[in-house]
Amino acid sequence: MPRASRAATGLPPQSQRAIAQLGRDIALARRRRKLPQRLMAERMLVSVQTLQRLEAGDPTVGLAVLASALHVFGMTGRLAGLAAPDTDRAGISEDLARLPRTTHAAGDDDLDF
Repeated sequence: MPRASRAATGLPPQSQRAIAQLGRDIALARRRRKLPQRLMAERMLVSVQTLQRLEAGDPTVGLAVLASALHVFGMTGRLAGLAAPDTDRAGISEDLARLPRTTHAAGDDDLDF
């Protein structure tokens, strides 16, 4: 049996809760579509046990399994936007803080046409 990854066992509580909620949301989306777990797992190309682990919020389930579930639901675009740079407020703030405070006008030599 493989060892659990330190990243999975050391997750902060808020991350654990978010992953558990994601699993519940996937289960709800599947049930709303009236897809049995067996059929959903077949469409995802995974075992029923893997789908059950995803729906239970198991943090060791691979990203490819999540991407496959979103594909079955037609929600692949949502995965692409998770860490989109244009929505990263902290990153944008850091970029702006590194911009120069002043700019210099071009010299006369630079205006030679």
